[in-house]
Amino acid sequence: MNVLLWALQVGLALFYLAGGAYKLFSYDELAKVPATAALPRAGWSALGVFEIVGAILLVLPAATKSLPVLTPVAAAALACEALALSVSNARYSLQLAATNPLVWTAAMCLVAAFVAYGRYVLQPVA
Repeated sequence: MNVLLWALQVGLALFYLAGGAYKLFSYDELAKVPATAALPRAGWSALGVFEIVGAILLVLPAATKSLPVLTPVAAAALACEALALSVSNARYSLQLAATNPLVWTAAMCLVAAFVAYGRYVLQPVA
């Protein structure tokens, strides 16, 4: 279980680093998607910073064993953020396709929630 949780943590961290950097540095490309009208540029930039910090907190505290409780807290916070983005994306498209952001944010929400549960209950980092 520990190996599975570590693999999910690293995978989530990479996805959230990429997504956060995209929101932070590529707003012009992001603005072409209709669902982005829900937030102004500053809001998307704040979400980008939040995702980058969350990605770092998914791995670093558990790897260094310095405040490992931050790992499940970060996973839970990222799950809540992904749930909010899923609700926002659902307002614009319910089409089930790999290119739909709803599919990706919902999947990220479920994986982040599982990591949070796993690190709180199943296999806490000691």
